[in-house]
Amino acid sequence: MASSENRVEAGGTARMVAALAKALREQAGLTQEELGKLIGYTASAISAMETCAQPASDKMLVKLEEVLGNGLGVFEKARKWMLLEKYPARFRGVAGLEAGAVTVSSYATFVIDGIFQTEAYAQALIRGGFPAVSDQKREELVEARLARRALFDRTPAPMIELILEEGVLRRPFGDWDIMREQMRSLAEDAQRENVCLQILPTDRGLRGSHAGDRGPMKLLVTEDHDHVVYLEIEDQGLLISDPPEVAQLAHRYAKIRSQALSPDDSLSLIERLAESAGEEP
Repeated sequence: MASSENRVEAGGTARMVAALAKALREQAGLTQEELGKLIGYTASAISAMETCAQPASDKMLVKLEEVLGNGLGVFEKARKWMLLEKYPARFRGVAGLEAGAVTVSSYATFVIDGIFQTEAYAQALIRGGFPAVSDQKREELVEARLARRALFDRTPAPMIELILEEGVLRRPFGDWDIMREQMRSLAEDAQRENVCLQILPTDRGLRGSHAGDRGPMKLLVTEDHDHVVYLEIEDQGLLISDPPEVAQLAHRYAKIRSQALSPDDSLSLIERLAESAGEEP
């Protein structure tokens, strides 16, 4: 449902799209109801978009381009920036860097990294979070998160690495059916040519060394070949670009990777856990 809260929080791209869509609709002599029928939405949905009470979804932008774009591609170009505005503020800058990165290396300790999440898993995570968000906001966050999967098929293909704590695979969200689906999806992604996925065993600390004890991190090599590290804790994001600090964290990541299972052994473990998920021990 459209809300006054969204009008206040709407970003610059959402406001630009709203104003442009309204101007082009009026120029074409269309009412909100008529435009809605042409693109498959109700008049109230068009009104909500034009007032920023419910900013245009990615699907709506595609339809607006077809009907009102006049060959200029303005709504098509807006899709990227609208998606960025749907991310939490702490992640927006990083999302842009991630989308264009040549290498993305993540160490995830509590949940599946967002790039690899299925829709059902993302829905369960966001629905169960605190403080709770509205249904509309949840859908926007899920849409933005799933859009990150475009990295897998981007040209040129980036190198995507994920080191995942074994405990993440044993921690269900929503229900075990969702978790099984997520693990099967993870196994499929692990077999992509541009993906390297490794599992860090739960008992790693018993061997006297566990380089991942200080939490998750994401390392990016940008399209300009700059190296940055993103850290996040309790809704706070920190982007590190100072070369000595980045180097230290990159060395730690490399150590974590050396302590993880091989990609082949990791895939076998994921597939075994997917088969047994939810069964009594």
